[in-house]
Amino acid sequence: MKKFLAAAFASAFMAFSPTAQAQTPPNVLVVGQIAEPKSLDPQAVTAVNDFRILMNIYDGLVRYKDGTLEVEPALAKSWTISDDGKTYTFKLREGVAFHDGAPFNAEAVKFNFERILDEEHPYHDTGPFPLAFFFSQVETVTADDDTTVTFQLKAPYAPFLSNLAYPTGLIVSPEAVKTYGKDFGRNPSGTGAYKFGEWTANEKVVVIRNDDYWDGAAELEAVIFRPITDANTRIAEMLSGGLDIMVEVPPDSLQQFKSDPIFNVQEQAGPHVWFLILNAKEAPFDNKLARQAANYAIHKKALVENVLQGTADVAAGPTPPAFAWAYDESLEPYPYDPEKAKALLKEAGYNGEEVTFYVTQGGSGMLDPVAMGTAIQADLEAVGMKVKIETYEWNTFLGKVNPGLEGKAAMAEMAWMTNDPDTLPFLALRTEAFPDNGGFNSGYYSNPKVDELLEKARQVTDQGERAKLYKQMQQIVHDDAPWVFVANWKQNAVTKASVEGFKLQPSFFLMLQHVKKPM
Repeated sequence: MKKFLAAAFASAFMAFSPTAQAQTPPNVLVVGQIAEPKSLDPQAVTAVNDFRILMNIYDGLVRYKDGTLEVEPALAKSWTISDDGKTYTFKLREGVAFHDGAPFNAEAVKFNFERILDEEHPYHDTGPFPLAFFFSQVETVTADDDTTVTFQLKAPYAPFLSNLAYPTGLIVSPEAVKTYGKDFGRNPSGTGAYKFGEWTANEKVVVIRNDDYWDGAAELEAVIFRPITDANTRIAEMLSGGLDIMVEVPPDSLQQFKSDPIFNVQEQAGPHVWFLILNAKEAPFDNKLARQAANYAIHKKALVENVLQGTADVAAGPTPPAFAWAYDESLEPYPYDPEKAKALLKEAGYNGEEVTFYVTQGGSGMLDPVAMGTAIQADLEAVGMKVKIETYEWNTFLGKVNPGLEGKAAMAEMAWMTNDPDTLPFLALRTEAFPDNGGFNSGYYSNPKVDELLEKARQVTDQGERAKLYKQMQQIVHDDAPWVFVANWKQNAVTKASVEGFKLQPSFFLMLQHVKKPM
């Protein structure tokens, strides 16, 4: 079957390869991605770049309602929550099959969550599963019958349903995992609107319409995701007709597309924050005064207005304002004050030692990272810091940053696009989220009060009470300055005007089931 699919789309792909200037093939959507995916196993990856593919191959028990971050039924028709908030019982859809023909049922759900949570599970070694944190409160998963599955939590956990809608909660075929083992990520099988076709490294990932999709077959025959790391090359491909959709358009190219009637440009604010991780374990940023100095030294307004050309707003703290109910509006961004930065560096005992700064060439939500890094380097050097930039391709960059900065770098660029105000701080600011514990606190920030507030906020089901806890957390983190808070992005994408039914989602995912491309 895979050989047939590969042959069927080989000729179509040749029509829009980088060496050709022809149009994309009929009824096949071609998407320009920012990087090669790391894996097509949804539990094994963390990047939105990968999620944009995965959300079209798999389903979760629940999903985000179109245009929102509100949860609605997907593979689960309905659910009930116990009065104590610790027991979730889901009724599953009947007659749904995975792309490999295996039945979707409660045992499949149980397999999925035990695979990522139980170190003794026979297929736990198909990981690692970096976002298993999302489900750390799950104590047991029970298949009550074929269409009923019950999750027993250790404690009430407010983000549980939202996390089930995130890609880490997507349901994979147990039979495919058993067949392919560690290679499942190259041989995915889900229940989604599109089936896996082929993956040619650094060239394309092809997904084919699932004619038996439980929620109605997609309009498109196939989607081809092309990894084009260089933004200028991606733009050239869009302009020459080699792409139907391009995500994350560089700011200086948006106006060019907006002024051309053969393209449509979409922009939308979402839960995004662009920041610098500061290594709080080693000098100079083991001193809070030095971390605050970096926040004062960097001219964030100039970055947003000049480098990003108004496609983002200056960030005030770790929580994006898109989470309106949890966002602390009283929080003010650090102002640009180079003289104060110099004074704080002197008080912190910094003597001009060289610091290493990790910069990425691209990546999910990273905006214009090389230009941003160069401007940041100049701002820091203007207040007396000697900064050496090391630049890496996105997946290489993650391989250096995610294990922690200790002994390697003083700071690193980073961007997160999240589904809940709990996600980013819980995974990247808690003491227990240090990299050696499996978390993403690559700068080793630790404040017991922040830990306490985040733990409480997870267990409070009243949104107003949760909001109070998150706002307290934001105040403390703003003062401690474990990061340089830089920007909140307005995501964008450009499509050919002939593409119908496409729209951006606040989740930052690409949902392509209802997209059309008239012949």
